[in-house]
Amino acid sequence: MKTKLFILFITTSLVTFTLPVFAEVKTEDQPKIVADLYPGLTSGAMSYASLKALPENILLQAEAIQFTQEEFDKIVASQPEAAREELKKNAFFILEQEATNRLLLQLAKKTLTRSGKDISGQKDAAIIQKYFETAVFKTIKVTDKEIKTFYENNKDMCGGATLEQISSSLKEYLVSQKKQQIITDHIRDLGKQIPIQISESWVKEKATLAFDNPVDKARKSKKPSMVDFGASGCRPCDMMTPILETLSKKYEGKASVIFIHVREQKILASRYGIQSIPTQIFYDKEGKEVYRHTGFFPQEEIEKKLKEIGVQ
Repeated sequence: MKTKLFILFITTSLVTFTLPVFAEVKTEDQPKIVADLYPGLTSGAMSYASLKALPENILLQAEAIQFTQEEFDKIVASQPEAAREELKKNAFFILEQEATNRLLLQLAKKTLTRSGKDISGQKDAAIIQKYFETAVFKTIKVTDKEIKTFYENNKDMCGGATLEQISSSLKEYLVSQKKQQIITDHIRDLGKQIPIQISESWVKEKATLAFDNPVDKARKSKKPSMVDFGASGCRPCDMMTPILETLSKKYEGKASVIFIHVREQKILASRYGIQSIPTQIFYDKEGKEVYRHTGFFPQEEIEKKLKEIGVQ
């Protein structure tokens, strides 16, 4: 089941930020970057952003792009009042989404103009979409074997339909997933290609707020964990509920088994790259993601994965 999550990033409905990246530690003479000091805060372009003492009121700068505190405050104020506290708590995520959008738009305009594409009068989202379609996506293929494998592993998501009945729909879905991975990799690499600087003091304050959630607390607990992202009313999600309750009691003190309602914690779900529900993510005792599964996941299969990451 697809779920629509709140994100400011307007490029395409396929785009969200995904898996935490744990970067290698830099030597003393190299600049401090976000991924080194705050592992798991992001895996997007800001992973490679340098932490600097920027002028007052400047949160981020990259080439000709600057992002100020006033701009951030305007974004928060433009959203429904009920969502504002969550936005403030996830300020780094909002900044990253907006800055990445601007960087992509700048790159898209340069690339398309050089290649002779006419983008006059087009909206920003359409320009970025055209950039991905013409300059980033290569030939994407989905084999019959991949379709069959996905079907066999996710029959409960298919509503009783046969493989023949939904083969074309599954192919379209798998193509979209491959595009998503290409987009994710491309966005992450923006931070390698373009020097980005973020206010060191601002990130320190906002990272503390961002990590104050059940997922990050579990990842920092020094115990393996499994997080199920879902929502009530989703059939496979509801099927997962008694399994999660059983596992939570069975492995109490040994592993964390957590449920995140994506409609109640939209930004957290977006930050962890949730595109479909239910999605289960497994983390080892160091907090590193080791496995991800989408769809109903039987209890015995979950327990196998938990044993693989050291849970007895």
